[in-house]
Amino acid sequence: MSTALQMTAFGLALLSTLFLLLATCTDCWMVNADDSLEVSHKCRGLWRECVTNMQDGVRTCDQYDSILADHPVKIVVTRTLLITADLLAGLALATLILGLDCIMFLKEEPHVKLKMCCGAGVILGVASLLGFVGSVWYAVDVYVERAMLVSHNIFLGVHYDFGWSCWLGMAGSTGCFMASVLLTCCLY
Repeated sequence: MSTALQMTAFGLALLSTLFLLLATCTDCWMVNADDSLEVSHKCRGLWRECVTNMQDGVRTCDQYDSILADHPVKIVVTRTLLITADLLAGLALATLILGLDCIMFLKEEPHVKLKMCCGAGVILGVASLLGFVGSVWYAVDVYVERAMLVSHNIFLGVHYDFGWSCWLGMAGSTGCFMASVLLTCCLY
């Protein structure tokens, strides 16, 4: 039973970490949600902004000036939280791999291996919290920005909505949390 739980938690943690990494690297955190007939599809990410022509499929991307340049707070905070979550989830995966019962490392010390799994669960819990806060922070800021424009009857031609990268960050954070619960609460 313990081995099956460990393997389930490991698979979930691996998939969730990949989701978090993809969310950090991809560039579709905000998409244009205009109801009119658009000839292009616009995505804004943490690192660049891309426009895809819907007629011929040509995609062009503009990198943001510099990592150190003045950026909106939502981009800086989301970058920081997601990069930290990615690093912590990677550390948790390394710790979890060494703590698995099927790995020969410290085979004669099952108590130490159990503590390693529990420690990996705690680290995954912190990573999930950071990733979720970063993703939700960005999503709330997009919503507030749109609500402010609507409440002031301002129409700039393009309204943005949550992109698939934002949802991927939330899914990865939720998966890390579930793996954390499996490792810290259910393993004993």
